[in-house]
Amino acid sequence: MKIAIAHDYLIQMGGAERVVEVFHSMYPDAPIFTTVFSDSRLSNNLKDADIRASWLQNIPGVKANFKGVLPLYPIAIRDFDFREFDIVLSSSSAFMKSIQVPKHTFHICYCHTPMRFAWDYDTYMAGQSRSNLFKSMLRIYMNRLKTWDQKTSRNVNQFVANSSVVKRRIQSYYHRDADVIFPPINTSRFERSTQIGDYYLIVSRLISYKRIDLAIEAFNRNGLKLLIVGEGPDRKRLEGMAKSNVQFLGRLEDGEVNKLMAECRALVFPGIEDFGITPLEANAAGRPVIAFQGGGALDTIVPYLNGVFFHRHEVEDVLAAVEAVENHQWNVDDITQHARKFDENTFKEQFKKYVEQAYVNFLKGGLKP
Repeated sequence: MKIAIAHDYLIQMGGAERVVEVFHSMYPDAPIFTTVFSDSRLSNNLKDADIRASWLQNIPGVKANFKGVLPLYPIAIRDFDFREFDIVLSSSSAFMKSIQVPKHTFHICYCHTPMRFAWDYDTYMAGQSRSNLFKSMLRIYMNRLKTWDQKTSRNVNQFVANSSVVKRRIQSYYHRDADVIFPPINTSRFERSTQIGDYYLIVSRLISYKRIDLAIEAFNRNGLKLLIVGEGPDRKRLEGMAKSNVQFLGRLEDGEVNKLMAECRALVFPGIEDFGITPLEANAAGRPVIAFQGGGALDTIVPYLNGVFFHRHEVEDVLAAVEAVENHQWNVDDITQHARKFDENTFKEQFKKYVEQAYVNFLKGGLKP
C-alpha cells in the first residue's frame, strides 16, 4: 500500500502535531502534505520527513501570521494530487479532512475535532481583543465556512475520532459515524521524582479558550505558586492579571517540561479540550491532574485515581479542586499505570490494524462517503 499523510499545518508543535510524529514513525516513507510549515518549529522527529507544502508556503510572512490567510486554505488544498496513493491518512482539526482524493484512494481522517473556530465561534473568540465590527464580519464568514466544512466531510471514507466528545461532534455536525482511538502518549519520556515541589503547573498554548485566566484568578486568591509553560497571543493579557505567585516561563525544551511535570504538586487543566494529551503526560510522570469536567478529560481522568474534576468554570470550584488534591493521598504507581494504557506503542499496534482492516473493507465496497 502506498500511503500519504496530510495535516492542516506544521507551524506549532502541539498535541495534533505529536500525532503526526507517530504517523511518520509508523509510515516513514509516506510524504506529509500540509498547507504551510515552519522549519524552525518542526520537531526533530519530523526533520527527515518528506514534507510537501501548498503554494501558501511561498506567501511572505505567512508562517508568522498563518491565521491571517484563513480564506485561502480551502483554495490551497484543492491543488494537492493524491493519484499515486492507495491510502491518504489525514490528521485534521481544520481543513485537511476536506481534501479531494481519487475514487480508488481510501481517505481515512483522524479527526482531532471539527474546526473549533467555526463550529464553536463564540468560545473561540471569547477574550480576544478584536473590534465588534471585525467579529461580526468574521462570524458571517464562519457561517459560510461551516456549510463548506459540512459539505466536504463527504470526502472522507472513514472517520476516526480522538475522543468520545469528538465522536459526538462528528455525528452532530457531519452526520457521520466515527470510531474512537485515543491519541498516543510517549510515556517513556517521563520519569517519576521523589522530590515534589511547592508549585502547581500549566503547560499550554496561551489562547483565550484554554481558560488559563480562570486558573490565574484562583491562584491569585489562594496565593499558591503556579508556573505556566507556553506561549501564545493571550500571554500579555494573562501576565497583566497575574500576581507575583504566578510565573510565566515561556516555551521550554521537552526535558525541562518533563522535570517540571515530575515535581509539580499537580497539573492544572482548566479548559475544554478535544482530548488533552498533556494531563496524561503529567500522569506518566506520576502526578495528578486538576481538570474541568468536560471534553476529552472525561475519557482520561478517573476521580481520585489520577486526578480530580471541577464542575463549573468558577474560581470557587478551582479552589475546591486544589484543596482536594492537597488532602488526598495519591498512589504514584496507580497514576503511572493508568497513563501507560494510552502509550504510543499500544496506539501504533491498534491503529495500524485498524487502517489495514478499513482498507480491506473499502476495497470490498463496505465503506462509502
